[in-house]
Amino acid sequence: MSTGIDYALLFGSADASAASPLLQALYGDVSQPAGPGAALSALSNAEKNQTQDVAAEAAQPQVARDIAAFTQAVQTATSPQQLLNNPTVMKVLLTASGLSSQIGFTALAQKALLSNPSDPQSLVNKLPNQAWSTMAQTYQFATMGLSVIQQPSVIATVTNAYAEALWQQSLNATYPGLANALSFRQQASAITSVQQVLGDAMLFDVVTTALGIPEGIVVQSLQAQEQTIGAQLNVADFQKPQFVEQFVQQYMVNMAMNADATSQPSLDQLAVTAQGLLA
Repeated sequence: MSTGIDYALLFGSADASAASPLLQALYGDVSQPAGPGAALSALSNAEKNQTQDVAAEAAQPQVARDIAAFTQAVQTATSPQQLLNNPTVMKVLLTASGLSSQIGFTALAQKALLSNPSDPQSLVNKLPNQAWSTMAQTYQFATMGLSVIQQPSVIATVTNAYAEALWQQSLNATYPGLANALSFRQQASAITSVQQVLGDAMLFDVVTTALGIPEGIVVQSLQAQEQTIGAQLNVADFQKPQFVEQFVQQYMVNMAMNADATSQPSLDQLAVTAQGLLA
């Protein structure tokens, strides 16, 4: 006599879309992924509420203290070296520039930002992440000292970008990929090559996910990665707002479907778990 699970009793049929009342009671409705629609709704809401939500983030006590300390430090600094020795300044600058993951590497950050971006042999031009070069070119610490960053308009831009970056981080805690979708939409028109995509983690994530390219592509050579992406994408299309909008939406849909696939238990997994519960 067989002691195995009778799948017909659990599911009623082999169709995965027809979960039985028993499984629905145990796990909820496993047949109806709510991801894609919710993803697009989350993206729309984030865009609609961005201004007020960023302002609310800036008003948070810790964020407000960081902004006040950054502003005072910039206004009273006497040299770039002194300014960049301030931990709060580095935290605000790096976070605002999309380099929050580098906050712990203070020595590298200081050397990169104090190097001359016009010198091909300088450190900042040898780092693979182009965000370092962009920062060095923006503030020009090596050639212009504090004259750029001490401008009131620059201070305001940096502190707003800091609050916006923190807000985007909170978005990802609510809906994975949402911050990347918003950042990509803002930067898409500046993409001019596949190499640029390969050199930026955010761009790479959005492009490969939207195109449905497996994560395993990262083990390939850069040339192979470039060929794979280039065969499916014409970067010139990122100059078309409608294409960018559709691309971002596809990214969010695919992110939701991927998340649903990884979190959704298979029929076999449900059956084995049910067996344990009903034993």
